[in-house]
Parts: sequence; structure tokens; C-alpha cells
Amino acid sequence: MSILLHICCGPCATYPLEVLKGEGAKVHGFFYNPNIHPYREFTKRLEAVEQLAARENLHVDYHRGYGLREYLRQVVFNEDSRCGLCYDMRLREAVEQAKKIGADAFTTTLLYSRYQNHELIRQKAEQLAEEHKIAFYYHDFREGWQQGIDMSKEMGLYRQSYCGCIYSEQERYDKRFKKKKKS
Repeated sequence: MSILLHICCGPCATYPLEVLKGEGAKVHGFFYNPNIHPYREFTKRLEAVEQLAARENLHVDYHRGYGLREYLRQVVFNEDSRCGLCYDMRLREAVEQAKKIGADAFTTTLLYSRYQNHELIRQKAEQLAEEHKIAFYYHDFREGWQQGIDMSKEMGLYRQSYCGCIYSEQERYDKRFKKKKKS
């Protein structure tokens, strides 16, 4: 089976890639993440995926354009539903890329993160799979959370501290500010 793996970042791809290869799948990576902000963060994550791809001999198609405008056009004034909109953007591109390369199925490293809305990702991916007549490969990669962390550290991959969007970056700092204020 050939599977297109949408990759949000290098560390989140380590465990899913191991699982998929272990199941005998032919994996083709796809990096498309217009949500990542600022540009410096975008390039660090892109470089980590390139590092992982070189190490694992993984072919990856890269969308290297910094898509912040496209992302913001979707989510501004829709901040409460931004994650779903972001999943839609990225998964739609992944489905289209999977069809373009003739993959049997697609999946995403978003299913690895404990911090993402797993059921919403699954629901949106299944809907896109039906619309585009291509299989969605579902696997709850969260089971390998710690293993993926350990693997990415061993590989020396850049490890980020927030999901990537400007809103999650703000939330990260707001939490730190609130902790300092309580002390």
C-alpha cells in the first residue's frame, strides 16, 4: 500500500513513519503547513523535516511557500473554530497531493499529537476521503507519544513548543504569564 503522510513537523513524523514502514507501507511525505508563524519557525520546521527525510530516505514533496496570509484569511474572526479550519486547509491539500501522486491512501502526523483535536481530525479526513474517493488511513499514533519524543531527540531534530499558529504561540506565552502572576 502506498500512503501519503502529511507531515506537520519532523518530531511528529518519527513515530508514524516507523509504524507505517513497519506495516510494509510505501510512504511518501508531504509538507504543507500555512499555519506556522513566524517565518523563522516555519523554516526551522521545514529544515527538521528535510533532516528526517534525508536520514530515513523518505521522499517528501514540500510546499515551501510561507502561507501565513492564506491561513489568516481563513481564521481571522473565526478564532474559536480555527483548528478545524486549519485541519481543513492542510488535509484538503494532502488529499489532493495523494490523488496527484497516485497514492492508495493518505494520513497525517496530526494524529500523533496529544494536543490536537484527534476526533475532529479523523472526522474531517474521513469526509475528505469520501469526497475525493481515496482511502483515509486511520491510526491513533498518540500511543507512541513518548517513543516519538525520544526518537526525535536522538536524531537531534528541532523540537517546537507550540502547534505553530500565531494563536497557539500567544496561548503558550499567556500560560507562562499567568503562572508568573500567580507566584
